[in-house]
Amino acid sequence: MKVLVLGGGVVGVTSAWYLAQAGHEVTVVDRQPEAGMETSFANAGQVSPGYSAPWAGPGVPFKSIRWLMMAHRPFVFWPLPDPHLWKWLWQMLENCTTPAYDRNKGRMVRLAEYSRDVLGDLRKETGITYDDRQQGTLQVFRTQKQLDGAALDIAVLKQYQVPYEVLDRDACVKAEPGLADAAHKIVGGLRLPGDETGDAFKFTQTLASMAAKAGVTFLYNTKIKQILADGGRITGVETSGGVLTADSYVLSLGSFSPGVVRPLGLDLPIYPVKGYSLTAAITDAARAPVSTIMDETFKIGITRLGDRVRVGGTAELAGFSRRLRAPRRETLEHSVTDLFANCCDVPGATFWTGLRPMTPDGTPIIGRTGYENLFLNTGHGTLGWTMACGSGRVLADIMSGKKPDIAYEDLNVFRYGQ
Repeated sequence: MKVLVLGGGVVGVTSAWYLAQAGHEVTVVDRQPEAGMETSFANAGQVSPGYSAPWAGPGVPFKSIRWLMMAHRPFVFWPLPDPHLWKWLWQMLENCTTPAYDRNKGRMVRLAEYSRDVLGDLRKETGITYDDRQQGTLQVFRTQKQLDGAALDIAVLKQYQVPYEVLDRDACVKAEPGLADAAHKIVGGLRLPGDETGDAFKFTQTLASMAAKAGVTFLYNTKIKQILADGGRITGVETSGGVLTADSYVLSLGSFSPGVVRPLGLDLPIYPVKGYSLTAAITDAARAPVSTIMDETFKIGITRLGDRVRVGGTAELAGFSRRLRAPRRETLEHSVTDLFANCCDVPGATFWTGLRPMTPDGTPIIGRTGYENLFLNTGHGTLGWTMACGSGRVLADIMSGKKPDIAYEDLNVFRYGQ
């Protein structure tokens, strides 16, 4: 089967890889000059199944008000006159209940755990490297209230048999010695030994090169203008390089997915949530993190990537704006210098922003649509890197007529009544 994949980020490239491995003839189209140049470029670097949780949850509406008042706030909201934003916010509020949170987190953990295992298999089979480490992640709590509040997530971890450790202050420092000077600022932590870290951009570029050698065609610098349809089938994709045709089509355009299929009558509940990151060279390895630290107060991840530290976080609702805002940099700098003082060259760090494609329930949209030959693999939010390999494998199985290794029926767009 000839397959056209729209999007060359980590999700599009993993989709192409597993489709090619299943024997399909695959072409990837992307407007960028290389793979992984959008949201996959400088994300937080975490492969964190254990921390896979929806943003919508009990108490989040009230917490978000408090976050907006913080000096270093993890949530920023620009009330734009965009009907898609307000509809998405309403759908998210509908998911801020305990039953919805449990259901959504269960879906996310299921897919993320599977994806981590698929990534491990890929690493063993191909030898792919990407500044990867398999040394777990540690969520640090600055208050007892935060530590007590972890009980809800721990219950889900138990349900899905995800290994975890609740650590006191000394145990946190033992797991991450770089926290020694900041130990008095934390009360404890939640460690997930099965989580990993790695550079998503390096991974995407390397896997794209491997896929090309395996026969996948990549059409870069090619803008997608519109998807063409006739009745219940897609007949082609109009691009800046002409009309491209295939037997089946995969949409993996992240935050840009809804706009592309809206003319087809598909209303994908995906909205861009802007994130920021700093990438700084390590100046004192003994003071740097060993793996990933999640600073619960500021919702920021601090990750070791080879000889660099990646600091990523912030949820900013600002439409498709790519503006780099100084206050967001200040928040990232505050978190890393407060916990890992003098570990890296923070003043010389590269500042970046990307648009994370978020669904109201946190779960990506994977699988069939109302068009018989159009498939979706999009809407991964902050977890595209965590879920990429599993999502690509599940999609390839669905398109190949093979039953995926995990339950997948509740991952498709039909859960939104479409």
